[in-house]
Amino acid sequence: SKLKTLEMQRMSVEEFHEAEKTPLIVVLDDVRSMHNVGSIFRTCDAFRAEAVYLCGITACPPMNEIHKTALGAEDSVAWQYFKDARDAVSALHDAGYKVMAVEQCEGSTKLPSDIYYSDSNGIAVILGNEVHGVHQEVIDMCDGCLEIPQFGTKHSLNVSVTGGIIIWEIVRKIL
Repeated sequence: SKLKTLEMQRMSVEEFHEAEKTPLIVVLDDVRSMHNVGSIFRTCDAFRAEAVYLCGITACPPMNEIHKTALGAEDSVAWQYFKDARDAVSALHDAGYKVMAVEQCEGSTKLPSDIYYSDSNGIAVILGNEVHGVHQEVIDMCDGCLEIPQFGTKHSLNVSVTGGIIIWEIVRKIL
């Protein structure tokens, strides 16, 4: 039978803050929908990501629309705002992170991949705007691009779905 919430023995927000994190930072480059932002926070909480970087027009907590899908994960997962995603990429490179845009690019690495990130302090993945994707100037600063193969008629996935797939792919390689 299904486990009740109390039976799952989840950690408190305070315990989350103290716990060891997955060396992963998720960067949102002009993500318009606050529901998508909240969903990314919730996924980052589930896999104990280090942080979410919110860039450009991406909304920042506290916002009711973010909370509706984050369900409090905006309080557990660390976050930082950057006016421009290029500043976030520079800060990540300075901190020794490998930075990958999640985008359909020439020469992108299709998942699943054997890419391993032990040669850096961690990995950062950049998810872009729902219509325009990751800005080209930001892609140009990245160490590469990751792409989720797709086999239907559409050329893209919802950004929060993409985030879930990418975050899980990275976490399962690290575990």
